[in-house]
Formats: sequence, structure tokens, C-alpha cells
Amino acid sequence: MTVAIVLVIVALMALGWRNRLRRQSDVPPPPDVPADAGRVLYEADGQYVATTTAGDWLDRIAVHGLGLRGNAVASVHPDGVLFTRTGARAVFVPREQLLSVQLAAGMTGKFVEKEGLVVVTWRLGTDPSGQERRVDTGFRTRHAAHKAQLVAAIAALIPADPENGASRTTHRDPSTPEGREQQ
Repeated sequence: MTVAIVLVIVALMALGWRNRLRRQSDVPPPPDVPADAGRVLYEADGQYVATTTAGDWLDRIAVHGLGLRGNAVASVHPDGVLFTRTGARAVFVPREQLLSVQLAAGMTGKFVEKEGLVVVTWRLGTDPSGQERRVDTGFRTRHAAHKAQLVAAIAALIPADPENGASRTTHRDPSTPEGREQQ
């Protein structure tokens, strides 16, 4: 009886993941990693948490392996941010697609202490209606002291340009309605 219940739960989970993949089939793959991303400005090892729809940290992007958690190294280069994942495709975020970087308490199945995750918000193509698609990529540094350095290195790549919605850093304030972002 217990085995049957477990099998039903696993089958429902697989069905849900398959439906998510179908629903997100229009999400473009992240840009290819350039042959030469330039020198490393900062690097930290840790865990790639996932990429989600920006602002909806429960809506994991399943396509292109973006929703798969695993060990990774986050490296900041003059041309962008590179998440080199163990056992999965690397995720490269070009500098011009970066929108903001912030510290948060968690996202999609990985909730930690206050400001325990580095969350990078960036543009990933457009949706079927032509609207800009914004996503959040979460990364947890192995050593807590490296969070602030990683945030500073990424923030240095982001121009403060209110016209295109870019801002260097934001912090989610859990005491405000809906965790309104504070600059």
C-alpha cells in the first residue's frame, strides 16, 4: 500500500514537471558562454539554486536545465556573470542583460537565513506577447563572507540606468508588504 502511494506521488511529480516543460517551451536558452569571457574579476564556489520567473520565486524555469540545483562556481567577468555548474550546462548572463543583484532569504525549495542567497535578476529574451522576460537566478556561496563580495562584483557590472529598469542592488525587505524592494 505504501509503495503504491509513493509511486502515485512520483508519477504525479513527473507529470507536473513534464507539463511545466511544455508550458515553458517558448523560453529561449541562455546565451552561449563566450570563448573568452575575459579575466575573472571575482569568483566564489557554492550552490546554483535555480532560475525562476523574476519576482515569483516558486515558478522554477524547468527548460534548458535552468531549474536544476547543483554545485557551481560563480565567476564575474568584464563581459558578464558565469555560473559553471557541475553536471549541467553552464549559465552565462551577459553584462548588458543584467538588471540587479540582491540578497534574499530563499527561492524555490531553498530557504536559508535572512540574506543567505545572492539573486541575480536578468533579461532572458521575450515572451510570446513580445514583453521582456525577466528571470532571477539564485546562488548560495559556500562561505558567508563571500556573499557581499560577489554582490559587489556583480553590481559593478550593472549600470544605474532607470530607463531600462536596471539598478545595481536591491534588498527585499520582509517587513514591507509583499517584500517590497528597497534600494
